[in-house]
Amino acid sequence: LVGMLQFLGTICRIPSTILGLTILAWGNSMGDLSANLAMARKGMPDMATTGCFAGPSFNLLVGTGLGFLYLQYELQRSSISPVSLTPTIRTGFMFVIVNCLSIIVCSGICFKWRLPYRYSFVLFAFYLLFIAMSLETLFFD
Repeated sequence: LVGMLQFLGTICRIPSTILGLTILAWGNSMGDLSANLAMARKGMPDMATTGCFAGPSFNLLVGTGLGFLYLQYELQRSSISPVSLTPTIRTGFMFVIVNCLSIIVCSGICFKWRLPYRYSFVLFAFYLLFIAMSLETLFFD
């Protein structure tokens, strides 16, 4: 899949960062989305919400850890090589933090640990803003 995306990006002259930010991210999320929607439809919204946070947390923590372990093995060094955090990655981290804090503030303080359905529009707006800022960072930085 990654090789096919790189080929598509080369042919269409689309930077790999944009492909990762959109096509790869959406493709990787479809399984989680369908599972979380199924749980919510079956009357288990707490399990669905937990899955929304547990899946990405697993990917970030275990996926990054295994990636660094593999990098260390490949380079055969005693320490891990420095990895640069690009502006797009920093923007992503910023949005993860802002999203988590807004959920805590909105649900905990404003709505007694319940999120109203209207909050979904805030989340969609955050995502669109994230995409826009990532593209802006990519092209104008």
